[in-house]
Amino acid sequence: MQANQANQPDPIVQSSVAEQQALAYLRSTQAIRDRCGFLFDLACQDKLQSFRCNLNQLDRAATYVLKVMQQRYPDWQIPFHSRWRHFEAGNSDRIAYLNTVLAGLSPLEQARTQFDLVIVSVLLDAGAGLSWQYVEPNTNQVFRRSEGLAIASFHLFLQGGFSSDPNCPLQANAHGLQNFTESTLKQGFQVSEHNPLVGVSGRVQLMQQLGQVLQQSPLLFGADNPRPGYLVDYLMQQSGDGILSAHTVFEVVLAGFSEIWPGRSRLASVNLGDVWRHSALPKGTMGAQLVPFHKLSQWLTYSLLEPLQALGLTIVGLDELTGLPEYRNGGLCVDLGLLQPKSEAIVTQPHAVDSEVIVEWRALTVILIDRLAQTIRQKLSMTPETLPLAKVLEGGTWAAGRAIAADRRADGRPPIQIISDGTVF
Repeated sequence: MQANQANQPDPIVQSSVAEQQALAYLRSTQAIRDRCGFLFDLACQDKLQSFRCNLNQLDRAATYVLKVMQQRYPDWQIPFHSRWRHFEAGNSDRIAYLNTVLAGLSPLEQARTQFDLVIVSVLLDAGAGLSWQYVEPNTNQVFRRSEGLAIASFHLFLQGGFSSDPNCPLQANAHGLQNFTESTLKQGFQVSEHNPLVGVSGRVQLMQQLGQVLQQSPLLFGADNPRPGYLVDYLMQQSGDGILSAHTVFEVVLAGFSEIWPGRSRLASVNLGDVWRHSALPKGTMGAQLVPFHKLSQWLTYSLLEPLQALGLTIVGLDELTGLPEYRNGGLCVDLGLLQPKSEAIVTQPHAVDSEVIVEWRALTVILIDRLAQTIRQKLSMTPETLPLAKVLEGGTWAAGRAIAADRRADGRPPIQIISDGTVF
């Protein structure tokens, strides 16, 4: 009996190993597709509470997206879906201006600065609400939603809004981010009583948390003057023969930024981030009913690829990443009839991010975007290599979601309303 007891695994160690395994799985894009795929199969059997799928609409939806792609990119030179596209809004080449400003720096330092900019900009990209707008000072153009948030953050970055050093304004560093204030955000984003922005306090908290996280991970962000931009150096080290997988970038993003998210579930003492529970998933192993999405982390990953390519790295495995489960892609699926809400309340009442209505909607969107990409490629006789998901999204489903929302509703809002805290959508 004593010998048997001696051979039993230590329960604490066993639990720790199980937690680590569950954590690693939930931080993979394979887990996103697995868990979303399980809910998708249930939807196709009409066994979900909130939505059913109608795959008979798939060809029609793909045709609609193709039409948008042809209108936006008639030469089919489609770039990746990333934050850099938003900086180009209004036919103003802000990227060229940024490159001019950075021209005296080494290519590596230019990439670091681009990382600083795009990381804070993406993290500030959660939905702006229907009322907010940004009037660009030098052009007087009016921008809303994602483009407005991008351009506002672009100009705030150029003004040194994320730097603690007035002599080095074009950076985001730990001290500058920790001291980022609501007043700074409101002034930079032109927020007022008459121009309200959703989730102001959540965005400020996210910046401050980012500053703290930078100081806690010197391997990723540097020990002296920690910056998001030093991820460039770390990722360069991870590349072999100048080749870097998109999933490696995603893993580094999750490792570096997971602790910035407020009020999230934890596993193995790690903040899970954009991971939510759904009761239709079978119970069993640790975290079995959790559905990972990592929307902003994947959006950030897509947005980091271009500066890395400019340094000469070849990015492979783009389609390991998933479609982004947000309200434009999800709205496209609802508006084109791929997803059919089962009750009127789903489209008439707002829903919390952690509600099963929203978790279902987002999960089904992930799989349907894969199906749409596959159908579009078949129509064009293209492959995942010649038309990766990152280009389908940009060409693409996100733009098509916005277009059909504008056709269906005067204010262009998505068909389903989310109660946002400024840190997810």
